[in-house]
Amino acid sequence: MGAVTSALTDAALSAGAELATGAEALALEPEDDHVAVRFALAGREHTVRAADVLVCAAPAELQRLLGGEGPRERPEGSQLKLNMLVSRLPRLRDPATPAARAFAGTFHVNETLSQLQDAYEQAAAGGIPTLPPCEVYCHSLTDPSILAPRLRASGAHALSVFVLHMPARLFAGDDPAAARAAALAATMRSLDSVLAEPLAECLLNDADGRPCLEAITPSDLERDLRMPGGHIFHRDLVWPFAEAEHELGGWGVETGHPRILLCGAGARRGGGVSGIPGRNAAMALLTAGARR
Repeated sequence: MGAVTSALTDAALSAGAELATGAEALALEPEDDHVAVRFALAGREHTVRAADVLVCAAPAELQRLLGGEGPRERPEGSQLKLNMLVSRLPRLRDPATPAARAFAGTFHVNETLSQLQDAYEQAAAGGIPTLPPCEVYCHSLTDPSILAPRLRASGAHALSVFVLHMPARLFAGDDPAAARAAALAATMRSLDSVLAEPLAECLLNDADGRPCLEAITPSDLERDLRMPGGHIFHRDLVWPFAEAEHELGGWGVETGHPRILLCGAGARRGGGVSGIPGRNAAMALLTAGARR
């Protein structure tokens, strides 16, 4: 993803774009022939006028920027994300399968249909699933450059764990820290159920002696990234095809304003990191420009 971002940056700069980081969007004010964009940068408020605006934020955030009154769409994220640095890949219960082969793709843990259903029912009842279904990714096996040379030489790896059926409401009570700790303990227990050794024994420690382990809840995503409800897809997913007559012939990125388009996961053909919403928004913009 970093390489893709760098390529987009280079293409934008070569086309004469001016990139501003650390800016906060404050409001969008659409008119017939332009959209006024108000934003704050370096402690000052600025306004620019654009022929069109592509929005990568969630639809609920777009409504806020447009000054929408009343309740906004309130989706609920349902995942816990763990990031960790291990001194080596953990041993598997099956000694015939090398750990590097098992972790090279998506490592599914306790994701049978019955296990998924049990975890869903426990979460729906307000509890942390006893054995959370999860998926493990070892990005450093695919791209070792994400680790420093010294770490690579030592056999260290970066692991990410995507934990299912962890709705935001579980972390919204009086003691979110306790809920986070309980969810983390349950996830480590789930992971250990398929390993020949406790995963915690493979974790590296930072300079202060703390395990190199980060747990990110839906509440964290909402606070840090303004994803409503911590929903990583910006809203509940919808069918990719048109469901209403007014959507026929569209790209699935249209909003209530012809000069404002969605280019993020909240588009009809959105979700994930496919890049489809951005491509569709670009095509919609090119099509509109040809008509004007």
